[in-house]
Amino acid sequence: MTDAAPRLAALAETLLGAPLPVRIRAWDGSEAGPPAGPTLVLNRRRALRRVLWRPGELGLARAWVAGDLTVEGDLFELLDRVAGLLWEREPAPARAAPPAVRRSGLGKLGALRPYLPQLPERTAGAVGTAALLRDPEARAALRDLVALARPWPAPAPPPEEAPRRGGQMHSKSRDRHAISHHYDVGNEFYAHVLGPSMVYSCAYWSPGATLEEAQRDKLDLVCRKLGLQPGERLLDVGCGWGSMALHAAREYGVQVTGITLSREQAVYARKRAAEEGLSDRVDIRIQDYRDVKDGPYDAVSSIGMAEHVGADRYREYAATLHALLGPGGRLLNHQIARPPEPDEEAYRVDEFIDAYVFPDGELSPLGTTVGELERAGFEVRDVEALREHYGLTLRAWVARLEEHWEAAVRLTSPGRARVWLLYMAASALGFEHGRLGVNQVLAVKPAAAGRSGLPLRLRTWGA
Repeated sequence: MTDAAPRLAALAETLLGAPLPVRIRAWDGSEAGPPAGPTLVLNRRRALRRVLWRPGELGLARAWVAGDLTVEGDLFELLDRVAGLLWEREPAPARAAPPAVRRSGLGKLGALRPYLPQLPERTAGAVGTAALLRDPEARAALRDLVALARPWPAPAPPPEEAPRRGGQMHSKSRDRHAISHHYDVGNEFYAHVLGPSMVYSCAYWSPGATLEEAQRDKLDLVCRKLGLQPGERLLDVGCGWGSMALHAAREYGVQVTGITLSREQAVYARKRAAEEGLSDRVDIRIQDYRDVKDGPYDAVSSIGMAEHVGADRYREYAATLHALLGPGGRLLNHQIARPPEPDEEAYRVDEFIDAYVFPDGELSPLGTTVGELERAGFEVRDVEALREHYGLTLRAWVARLEEHWEAAVRLTSPGRARVWLLYMAASALGFEHGRLGVNQVLAVKPAAAGRSGLPLRLRTWGA
């Protein structure tokens, strides 16, 4: 029989309370759903099995990374269409649980537990379970889904999934392993995605700019905000492949110390400095920011690094950077932010991101970041939101990855390339729709009598 897709479409409407907004094609060749637009392809029955064993986002992510689930057509359009199924709508305030405990709509499949007694306990307790089990039609649909999926044996996670981590969260050793998982994928792979600039953070776009030009403009914007002068000392925290350090040394004549926990990044950055004749002005170290002891610096740039620090360590991070600056020293903190939750204690890291992209990464609201900088003794002088710029940047990276797909797969693995494609496409939509933000915060360590040393009009860098 070739009826898997129509059965799945009917099951989705019953279990999720809405028809599938995209066309689906199942492993048996059957299709169902709207005829126009992108198609969600279940290449193997194992895709369903993965979702049953880990209902929600992580199960879907595993199916995608393993190639059990693919997309024909525009990935951005498909992600936009299915967003309402992946995350439940906000409940009415009068009976609402806090948005921080929102569950995946597909997390309702935790109701399958009575039919799958061998499933691990962690799949129980999903939103809507009790209501589903009281509904005879829903119970029948659940049984049909189990029969269609043939859930045993439990599929192993794809090898690209980060191993279970031990040790204290955000300890130095655990942070090193987390950074290595994300950045030590291979410099050549990143070159295909990021382009010649090798800048892995939000670019600063102007009409008609190329990715390379927009990244150069971002680096220059940071330097101008920091007011860098020849001979000053700059600490670049999380220096990546050295692009900021090289730009500051070359264009502004400063002495730069760049630190990273990634060995591959450090080797690449040192090589670039040597090739440009800047080794005497650029010192690249494999070093944790907590181990830097050679202050004072005149300025600190932290671009896309603070997301790795962790909420519990952020006060330490802010205090450490404050201590490394001399009086009048400036900090430019460029950081992704999330909206605040009514109950911040209930915030949980995105499962897909934690397992496949940024292990132990955490996002904070902008207000939290500003507050911690102020508690450390900084005076915050300027905040600029660049949210739309990151959407453009991510779309440019996706285009480059798709253009260099075969090389990216050869350099890493098909699963790793799929991780990056999904991560960047979904993140682009997150920034475009306001679910994510990115901000540059300029702060100063006041000198004696409160002198900041900053000009009366700061925004001259935008002229």
